[in-house]
Amino acid sequence: MYRFSRAIYLETRELITGETPDEVTEGRRRVLAACENTMERLAKDSRYFADPAKSLFSDIRYHYPIREQERLFHVVTSYVAAALQFLEKEQERAVTEGAMLRCRAQTRKGKACQRTPLPESHFCPSHQHLASIVA
Repeated sequence: MYRFSRAIYLETRELITGETPDEVTEGRRRVLAACENTMERLAKDSRYFADPAKSLFSDIRYHYPIREQERLFHVVTSYVAAALQFLEKEQERAVTEGAMLRCRAQTRKGKACQRTPLPESHFCPSHQHLASIVA
């Protein structure tokens, strides 16, 4: 997620305005912090973050001149969409790998074993004897 916040910042940092060099530096710091906070919140609770692109744009638009805000909006929406797509793929991968990283055996009570299987096996150390039966 760090790469998405940095990409937004790097693509728009030259557009940040201020009356003094210190104001420009402070504006850049605030824009970077807002980008990082948005991406961190997306990573932690993306389901409850209604419109992250709109929220981020609202937080940082005051540091840019009016003539650059359309470009800023496009940059923010495209990178936030890419971050959301990345998160979706990661969640899908975690679900499929999570299913594959469980022992295929059942416990004595009939529940699925929750232990991690050995490398190149479908069974954990406790149920490794079942590998020869299934194979």
